[in-house]
Amino acid sequence: MKVVILAGGLGTRISEESHLKPKPMIEIGEYPILWHIMKIYSAYGFREFIICLGYKGYKIKDYFLNYYLYKSDITVDFNNENKQIIHHHDAEPWKITLVETGLKTLTGGRVKRIQKYIGNEPFMLTYGDGVANIDIRKLVQFHKEHGKLATLTATQPTGRFGALTLSSNQLVESFKEKLKGDGGWINGGFFVLQPEIFDYIEGDQTILEKEPLENLAMNEQLMAYKHSGFWHPMDTLRDKNYLEELWTSNKAPWKIWT
Repeated sequence: MKVVILAGGLGTRISEESHLKPKPMIEIGEYPILWHIMKIYSAYGFREFIICLGYKGYKIKDYFLNYYLYKSDITVDFNNENKQIIHHHDAEPWKITLVETGLKTLTGGRVKRIQKYIGNEPFMLTYGDGVANIDIRKLVQFHKEHGKLATLTATQPTGRFGALTLSSNQLVESFKEKLKGDGGWINGGFFVLQPEIFDYIEGDQTILEKEPLENLAMNEQLMAYKHSGFWHPMDTLRDKNYLEELWTSNKAPWKIWT
């Protein structure tokens, strides 16, 4: 199952760093938060990624085009036509497709643009700015068992987020994003989606969190996987500093790999 990561937004709420690089490339420790997200999926055996690029997407391309060299011991022989010898590498066994999805394209539109790389298969989707200690295998199993078109991960952070209304069997009854929250369940990303989701998206100016998810909820096709563990976005510099502190003190709950 492929993993799609939305990495094209402007990141205006963390402009202290995003004016120089796309938000998913802001580092936690010595690695971009995008790398941390990919490591979470990779720890559960999901290693094929499609990254939706937009704002300063070339920086993400540069990073992954050179990643193998970054993670290798190399000899460069300038006397032999600049020959490069790789002695040892620690690069992950990832396959990454980097897709230009437009500078001003909205979240739903970015998803629509990668349809040809998905085909007629279910896939996973997440945002390029949040980490969690979520069990991806259990998430996927939950999605397969309920048989609906879409699963989102519901989490309970502080009240600055919007709220979901859930039924007793975890069906999403209503979806309201970015309202003033009250500590209830909110959309934490980490979706599993059937390919029929593309039929709910009209084009570039479609916001995934508006009509597509709202209509899925109205049609009783959107389920919530409840995650009560750690989840935290990197919306602001304060968030970034908090995640950085957890990482550097070896207390990062999302570090589920060895």
